[in-house]
Amino acid sequence: MGDTTQILIAMLSYMTVVIIIGVVFAKRANANSEEYFLGGRSLGPWVTAMSAEASDMSGWLLMGLPGVAYWCGIADAAWTAIGLAVGTYINWLVVSKRLRRYSEAAGGAITLPEYFSNRFHEQSKVIMSIAAVFILIFFTVYASSCFVTCGKLFSTLFDMPYVPMMIVGAVFVLIYTIIGGFLAESASDFMQAIVMLIALTMVVLAGVSAAGGLDAVLLNAQSIPGFFEFFGMATPTTVDGVQQVVNGQPQFGEAAAYGMLTIISTTAWGLGYFGMPQVLLRFMAIRDENELTRSRRIAIVWVTISLAVAVFIGVVGRALFPTALATSSEAENVFILLSTNLLPPLLAGFVMAGILAATISSSDSYLLIAASALAKNIYQAILKKDATEKQIMNVSRITLLVISAIAIVIAMDENSVIFTIVSFAWAGFGATFGPLMLFSLFWKRTTRAGAIAGMLGGGVMVFIWKLLVRPLGGAWNIYELLPAFIFSAICIVVVSLLTPPPSEEIQKEFDKVTQGA
Repeated sequence: MGDTTQILIAMLSYMTVVIIIGVVFAKRANANSEEYFLGGRSLGPWVTAMSAEASDMSGWLLMGLPGVAYWCGIADAAWTAIGLAVGTYINWLVVSKRLRRYSEAAGGAITLPEYFSNRFHEQSKVIMSIAAVFILIFFTVYASSCFVTCGKLFSTLFDMPYVPMMIVGAVFVLIYTIIGGFLAESASDFMQAIVMLIALTMVVLAGVSAAGGLDAVLLNAQSIPGFFEFFGMATPTTVDGVQQVVNGQPQFGEAAAYGMLTIISTTAWGLGYFGMPQVLLRFMAIRDENELTRSRRIAIVWVTISLAVAVFIGVVGRALFPTALATSSEAENVFILLSTNLLPPLLAGFVMAGILAATISSSDSYLLIAASALAKNIYQAILKKDATEKQIMNVSRITLLVISAIAIVIAMDENSVIFTIVSFAWAGFGATFGPLMLFSLFWKRTTRAGAIAGMLGGGVMVFIWKLLVRPLGGAWNIYELLPAFIFSAICIVVVSLLTPPPSEEIQKEFDKVTQGA
């Protein structure tokens, strides 16, 4: 049996298990929209933690992050990982319990737009509509990054054209999401989080061994200017984006500076967690808020280990295959390259399933939340208030098809860099919803007008900074999440103070929720 066949068998076996999970949960998931979109608030602490992190990290943990480390060294990847680890911890510590309590007090909200709308006792549903639109925009971009991962994975493994392989992966994810809903997604995410961690660990151990030990890996990294520095960055010598090779050695220029402004910009990734729907929904879905403490501990251990190992895989890959990946886009295949060259085929197939696991666990979350935004928060809440459960479910599935089609079109470019796509969508959610989430939970004076201004200000600023300001370079070359997050917070505070305070009813509800903290 050929190597490719064995890899395919291992991956198909894994995909079969995932589909079985979807079928098992299908009956309960389709009982009503609350079961479909939030699992009836029945998640346990382990599933809550592991599914939150698996859906959060996506394929970029196994491809995007190692690719950045392989291409330009550890600084960019490591500071990003540090920001994410700290953000994860603070989000679980500060936001989780209060959001679980407030989402239930605020009309039993089962989606993020519904929570924001109910929090301010909206009648006209303006907040809900704005939030739903931004979710549709940014999750479509997010889903496209997952489809790019599928395309790169399958085309690299089976030496097939990128586009048809990307479409095959997208169709599988779509079918799975339609079948099982939130419970199936969360249950499979728990399994996939375990698979991802095992896959990362196996590959890094095999890689270090093949390279001649940890000392050999570190010596190679230290021999490249700026590669193994926290305050410097390697600069591959490229022509038309392709790294040059002389006498079998990849060429690098002088190390680039990695100053404090860049570090602040990069670690700002952690701010994104306060507005990340796929994580926040897990807080809302746990069966008992008191179990969130255990979930927090599980989540931070998983995240810390996974991020550290993912960054180091890029370092190991540069030691073993210094010239194999000649562009920043190709560098994101370093995990696949190590797996297929160092592990027995069946085991490599299992590890490849880890990439598929990460992709599925994220894309099904993205698609499901986007579908709920349109079906529950626009169709039922605004267009057809007397919509039946069957009609809501049908609209959600049509939405899934449309979003998937748009995401597939975005993912058509095989030279797409997963890390870049994810960073933009991450900034979008972090700046649009993050400041509002914090103010809605912790500042009683926040008004409906302030909430609207904050969402619009943060969401629009992401586009302005990314497309118009950041290209100016120099001091303006800051990750768009940071300035957009700050601008959103300013908008909320200023507009809230300029408008009449919330009603007595809203303030009493706030006091009731916060006094139970």
